[in-house]
Amino acid sequence: MFAAYFDRPGGPENLCMKEVMKPDPGEGEVLVKVSASALNRADLLQRRGKCPPPKGASDILGLEAAGSVAGLGPSCSGRWKVGDAVMALLSGGGQAQFVTVPEGLLMPIPKDMTFIQAAAIPEAWLTAFQLLHFVGKVQEGERVLIHAGASGVGMAAIQLVRLAKAIPIVTAGTQEKLEATASAGAAAGFNYKNEDFSEKVLEFTQGSGADIILDCVGASYWEKNLNCLSADGRWIIYGLLSGGEVHGDLLARLLSKRASIHTSLLRSRDKEASTGYKQAFTEEVLPHFSGEASPRLQPLVDSVYPLHAIAEAHRTMEENKNIGKIVIEIPV
Repeated sequence: MFAAYFDRPGGPENLCMKEVMKPDPGEGEVLVKVSASALNRADLLQRRGKCPPPKGASDILGLEAAGSVAGLGPSCSGRWKVGDAVMALLSGGGQAQFVTVPEGLLMPIPKDMTFIQAAAIPEAWLTAFQLLHFVGKVQEGERVLIHAGASGVGMAAIQLVRLAKAIPIVTAGTQEKLEATASAGAAAGFNYKNEDFSEKVLEFTQGSGADIILDCVGASYWEKNLNCLSADGRWIIYGLLSGGEVHGDLLARLLSKRASIHTSLLRSRDKEASTGYKQAFTEEVLPHFSGEASPRLQPLVDSVYPLHAIAEAHRTMEENKNIGKIVIEIPV
């Protein structure tokens, strides 16, 4: 089969489409013929040699996939049959023509949704769902500050905060991105490049601050995050785009607000935990992607690249140009 491949860590120019061995489904696994995958920051880090896949995972890039069931391994329960349209969050291997997935991690693709649209759901939406509900315990009426609001996770989080009857506030780096987040349901948005988002959040919340902060930026935002975090607030770190080294009296300021820091990496969680998130997401959120649902949720696809143009897709994400998800179309 063909798959995204790089022979040494480095820049996007090291990427290519290469023929590799097709996987065989093991005990309780399903073989999925992949029609579309999507790009994530972890793929860029893995390509640079900074984020190896978890032990036992495929070293092929790709943390999500949408396609159809092509085969069943031994001891499968019978829930899935050949030809079923499915999508999945993966620990690796999604940017290839075939991938094996534990049957419990598969989700049905909502009716009338294309494989391209479905590929934009698993990583971003499960990450946002897990951060908001399993880590942050979001409650109705709370204010949620979402950094990188126009990213895949950000656009999903905006809609999930609305679904939870809470209030989404975002940061982004361009007016175009802020307009896109407003269309997705953000109650307020601030350009971190030309205004102090912490002051703006305090102004918007009449001094109360954000009850939850979803932060994929890290070190460079710590002071502003604490400045606009509410008393008893939850600061959730799920990425370190600006690094992880903090200089300053973080703990004293955190203590003064009785606030808490939570961290989460969905990729490194075990299959049992991932199955739990997937089950809750399937029951509580997935029905809202159907046309008759109210409110209706919508995955946002920024652009689509064929697998042989994987290097260009990486460059687009590295330049922070995308609004929503970058999807990789897999050749037949």
